Amino acid sequence: MCGVVGYIGDKEATSILIDGLEKLEYRGYDSAGLAVFHDGGIQIRKYKGRLSILAENIAEENLSSKLGIGHTRWATHGEPSDRNAHPHTNVAGNIAVIHNGIIENYMKIKEWLIEEKKIQFKSETDSEVIAHLIDHFYEGDLLQAVYKAIDKMEGAYAIGVICKDEPDKIVAVRKDSPLIVGIGEGENFLASDIPALLKYTRDMYLIENDEVVLLTKDKISIFNALGQEVKRDVFEVTWDAQSAEKEGYQHFMIKEIHEQPKGIHDTLMRRLDKDNNIILDGIKLTKQDLEKINKVYIVACGTAYHAGLVGRFAIEKFAKVPVEVDVASEFRYRDPFVDENTLFIAVSQSGETLDTLAALREAKRKGARIMSIVNVVGSSVARESHDVFYTWAGPEIAVASTKAYTTQMIAMYLLALYMGRTKNTIDKAYYDQTIAELKTMPDKVQQILNHVGEIQQLADAQFNNESVFFMGRGVDVNVAHEGSLKLKEISYINSFAIAAGELKHGTIALIEDGTLVVAVATQHHLFEKMLSNIQEVRARGAYVVAVAKESNKEVEKTSDIVMYIPDTMDELAPVLSIIPLQLLSYYIAVARGCDVDKPKNLAKSVTVE
Repeated sequence: MCGVVGYIGDKEATSILIDGLEKLEYRGYDSAGLAVFHDGGIQIRKYKGRLSILAENIAEENLSSKLGIGHTRWATHGEPSDRNAHPHTNVAGNIAVIHNGIIENYMKIKEWLIEEKKIQFKSETDSEVIAHLIDHFYEGDLLQAVYKAIDKMEGAYAIGVICKDEPDKIVAVRKDSPLIVGIGEGENFLASDIPALLKYTRDMYLIENDEVVLLTKDKISIFNALGQEVKRDVFEVTWDAQSAEKEGYQHFMIKEIHEQPKGIHDTLMRRLDKDNNIILDGIKLTKQDLEKINKVYIVACGTAYHAGLVGRFAIEKFAKVPVEVDVASEFRYRDPFVDENTLFIAVSQSGETLDTLAALREAKRKGARIMSIVNVVGSSVARESHDVFYTWAGPEIAVASTKAYTTQMIAMYLLALYMGRTKNTIDKAYYDQTIAELKTMPDKVQQILNHVGEIQQLADAQFNNESVFFMGRGVDVNVAHEGSLKLKEISYINSFAIAAGELKHGTIALIEDGTLVVAVATQHHLFEKMLSNIQEVRARGAYVVAVAKESNKEVEKTSDIVMYIPDTMDELAPVLSIIPLQLLSYYIAVARGCDVDKPKNLAKSVTVE
């Protein structure tokens, strides 16, 4: 969601803020702005549109400063516009605020400020009330005014505040929205994600929920909700800044698609010893632990939810435990059957997805054992889980997730195989066969990536379609759902996925001449049924693109074109079959002239409900 950056030190703040915001563009935004202490007062500059508009306008001025805060906004309350962009100020303009999240009771606060304080609001946002509320409580101590203000606020927020009368400090707060502090020498930094600060420091503090931070150029003080100062270990970032750069690729998305062999290899091999035993590091799941578990919940959002669907298939097949997969935004509102015998698995690339965090906390409150599969070390989901299974995808910048999805699936397979062997629900021969095949996945993914030309030609021929159907059976339908999501989120094509057996229960009415249908057909025991479904849509004029194993030439008789994947076990086919669908979506979006890395209305880390 919104990007937050702050700087205090002896260097030029404006350029650091712009640079930091640039590194957060992947989060999705529709306006950008900054507030800096300049010439005895706070100067605000903010514009609707891309960060480049702000940067170009700033370049024409001499806004020299040693302190400032910057923001990229993803609209929730109020349309994208200059006046709704952040930072927001109080009436006098001597307090400036940036905010990521939602103030749920903002209307009640706003009505009180209008009635009692006669405030005239400049924007339609919920965020503006923060500046006026802090101003109401300000009596010469910004930190205490912020404490009093947040006591009246409900919702989720990461905020940064500066004040004209205290030009030597920044105050920041975190509640359910990500916030980190960068540690420098004679300078300190604030941001909503690590890439914004990597150019300047690798030493960070990960701010916990309900904590308040006071930054000066020489000191960082972290306080809990009671105002007590707390100590925090320094988190050292080990990956390099180059990992968050395009390295010659046109977009981050295609770069990350091509990084999947490495991500799969690293996620897999870091969990296997020399005898191919699965090592879960600090996770202790004994046979006795697993026998107590009578149900598994996998809860996630978007692409991570689709990885969870594959996880359900794997755990039920290998470990013989019933699994329910739920959308995180719905989980806690339906009074789920969760208790101390439940294993709750939260899946999130960023580890900061607010809906997933809320679901995790609900399951934890009910006594469930919490395991998370996340990509970001030290993220909120990871910190609030009993057990953490990290993927090794590396930083994922593109809004449309690719390498996080495939590494999440690898994590699911490893967890399911570990559970199966521990419970003796699969024998060693089958385990060895599956591990051996998993180890071939990086090379087999690379084989697909070595032949992207045919997929690019298909995309160039089909990019004008405005309605596309994906279908599959068994675990293939889970891949179909992810393929459909990839297409719709970056190309804006009206796309959806169905179980192929459901065609005749309504969807087939939409098939007409030229309708593009993508049929995922990798499951041997369901292949004949898939052929029948393909014939049904072709008989009504559909143009069928099939995804099948390279040894299965039979599919060519009923399809217009086939995207082949290397032969593999049916159980592991999703790791390979998603690759051509990612590539097809990418090249269609490029052919349509879409901004692939920053699709409209979307954000990388969704930190509001």
